[in-house]
Amino acid sequence: MATSTVTSKGQVTIPKEIRTRLGLKPGDRLDFHLDDQGELKVRFATEPTYLRLFGLLRHRAGKRPVTIEEMHRALKRRAADKLGRPR
Repeated sequence: MATSTVTSKGQVTIPKEIRTRLGLKPGDRLDFHLDDQGELKVRFATEPTYLRLFGLLRHRAGKRPVTIEEMHRALKRRAADKLGRPR
């Protein structure tokens, strides 16, 4: 169990192991709710980072994986286009 202390300003640092497991980043917002049994519930007020990735590659479903060589070629093309150089 991770423990934290409330400061004189009412601030609490979320322990690193919890931040890491949840993928919390600076700027993420949390909602606090006290249920009828007095149990504190903390939820993401904004969508957590890992959920933003859900379905990102759906357009690739059923297609063969891209090879490392194809990735390197695509990166070189993109860099050349960005720098205005011939491929």
